[in-house]
Amino acid sequence: MTSMSGGGTVDERGRPSAVVAPGERGATRIADRVVAKIAAQAAREALGPLPPEAAPPHATVVVHHETARVRVHLELDYPCDIGARCFQVRRQVVQRVRALVGMDVPEVAVQVERLHPARSHGAAQGRTR
Repeated sequence: MTSMSGGGTVDERGRPSAVVAPGERGATRIADRVVAKIAAQAAREALGPLPPEAAPPHATVVVHHETARVRVHLELDYPCDIGARCFQVRRQVVQRVRALVGMDVPEVAVQVERLHPARSHGAAQGRTR
């Protein structure tokens, strides 16, 4: 094989060679904001329908090598099992990020920003105990 002027290599017959040395190959880097959008969508999937006044979940991500550390900010209806809902969000975020971008997710911090009291239809407005 010999080098071509464009930086590639050619075989003995002068045809471009399909073999590229590992050091010359490119790399795919997925931007942090893309991983954050995937994590936010995964959180929406895990939560299901939210109260009308609730903001959709959003996420911030720090990617280092092939590892993503995720923080999800969300609002929940109340009363609910907050721990179970946060667990569902963590599990869904880990699964979706791993499946879609192939990154390990060792940490998903879920920050509940606000609780929305459930409104019962026909019930008197008053204190919730």
